[in-house]
Amino acid sequence: MNHRPLRRTLLAAGLAAVALAVAGCAQAGGGNGQAASGEPKELRIGYQLIPNGDLIVKDQGWLEAALPNTKITWSKFDSGGDVNTAVAAGSIDIGLAGSSPVARGLAKPLSLPYQVPWIFDVIGDNEALVVRKDSGVTSLAGLAGKKVATPFASTTHYSLLAALADAGVAASTVTIIDLEPPDIQAAWTRGDIDAAYVWTPVLAEIQKTGTTLITSRQLAGKGKVTADLAVATTKFSTTYPKALQIWLQQQDRAVKLVRSDKAAAAAAIARQLNLDPAEAARQLDQLVLLDAAEQRGADYLGTADKPGGLAENLHSAAEFLVGQGKLDEAPALATYQQGLNVAALGAAFPG
Repeated sequence: MNHRPLRRTLLAAGLAAVALAVAGCAQAGGGNGQAASGEPKELRIGYQLIPNGDLIVKDQGWLEAALPNTKITWSKFDSGGDVNTAVAAGSIDIGLAGSSPVARGLAKPLSLPYQVPWIFDVIGDNEALVVRKDSGVTSLAGLAGKKVATPFASTTHYSLLAALADAGVAASTVTIIDLEPPDIQAAWTRGDIDAAYVWTPVLAEIQKTGTTLITSRQLAGKGKVTADLAVATTKFSTTYPKALQIWLQQQDRAVKLVRSDKAAAAAAIARQLNLDPAEAARQLDQLVLLDAAEQRGADYLGTADKPGGLAENLHSAAEFLVGQGKLDEAPALATYQQGLNVAALGAAFPG
């Protein structure tokens, strides 16, 4: 396996207000406090309904057991762009965001104070471009003049633009609409859109009445790899390094459960997504999950001495977004190399 992994950005006008809010929180001694044991009083996690190890950790209550003196607060988000907003507002400590939002989050004007300590999954068939069967569209070229929905600045937005460019279809000829996954499903049901590039579980619903034109796994074969990444704020990582290490160990435990007891892993995800276990297992198979040892490989997070290929892919994503007019400037590769918290992974899994 030689995957090389790469979700909305804040408006510039809102950044100053957010920065002031964060600064005010810091001055007031904000954050999550510290219990007598040295553990944080609260760990605020932003999760998404994606069938990967994070939902297994949540379902099994492993963090609650491993950090008994810490209140674990799970908040659901619909996209990585919303996670970026929450980080900027200082309302979460760890979150899940796709590679495209992370590429933007580490770039100006956001320059969010977070790093990537874990790769939740390399995206495969769980993200795809689907067209309505009654639209008359049978190829990417047929999308010209059609309405296509996707969450802006998400991995699917990146993939949609990449797919159009690869097919020689000018994005300007397509009406691309910014909708969150739940809104995409509603718009699809009403017949307001012709196509959508989105992720599971909404993807599975629209595929029932649609035709898949291309998947992110197919785009990965063309060099446009995407991934779901963990982002941990610098403040949390430096203040509570042991808690972050424990969090990482639970994520690795989830990946190992998928490999050793697929039925138990699928059952946990099924409970979180309110799905049949067989459907949860099918969606789980659409992702590539990496354990801690694999994450430290050269194609992914790498090591402290040699940051992995994830940094290069984030940089490539930023350059692509610049070319699409979605980002003003791509930062230097070093910004993305410094954005990988390889040290935390090494501390959690020494040797």
